[in-house]
Amino acid sequence: MLPANDAPAVTLLLRQWQVGDAAALAQLVPLVQDTLRRLAHRYVNRERHNHTLQTTALVNEAFIRLVGHKGVDWEGRAHFFALSAQVMRHILVDYARQRASGKRGGEYRHVTFDGKPIVSPERSAELIALHDALAAFESVNPRGAKVVELRYFGGMSNPEIARALGISETTVERDWRLAKAWLFRELRAG
Repeated sequence: MLPANDAPAVTLLLRQWQVGDAAALAQLVPLVQDTLRRLAHRYVNRERHNHTLQTTALVNEAFIRLVGHKGVDWEGRAHFFALSAQVMRHILVDYARQRASGKRGGEYRHVTFDGKPIVSPERSAELIALHDALAAFESVNPRGAKVVELRYFGGMSNPEIARALGISETTVERDWRLAKAWLFRELRAG
C-alpha cells in the first residue's frame, strides 16, 4: 500500500475528483499507479500459468471502470484501494467465466486460504468457485466477506483492514478465521 504520509494527498485528490475536478484525477494517477500495479500483479500471479490477461491490462481495465463509477463517496485511500481490489476481482472472474463458458461441469479443486497463492493449473475455475462462495458468504456475513476481499484479494494487512472498515484488529482476525472456515466448507462441498 501507499506510505501513510501519502494518505491525506490521495484522500484530498479523490474528493476533488468526486466533485468533477479532472485535474485532480491527473494528479491522482501517479500517486496510486504503483499500488494498483502491485494489486493487479497479486491477482495475475494467482491465475493459471498461461493466463493471457496481463498486469497492465488489468490495471487499465480496473482504472477505466473506477473512473466510470460516478457518485462514489470516496472515504479515503483505503476505500479507493478496497474498491480497486473488488473491481480487479470482478474483471478476472468475468474473464475466467468467458474463457470457461464452454467448459462447464468440470470439478473444482481444493483451494487454501492461508495467504499463499493458489498453485493449481485450473486457477480460473477456482477463482470462479471462490467468487461464488464469497458471494454466498457475503449474504450471510457482509463484513466478513469484505475482510476476505481486502486481505486475500487486496493484500491489505489486518491494521489496514481495521482502519478501512472502522473495526478493531481483533474483530478483523475473528472475521478472517470465520470466513476461512466457512469458505473452506463451501468449497469442499462444491
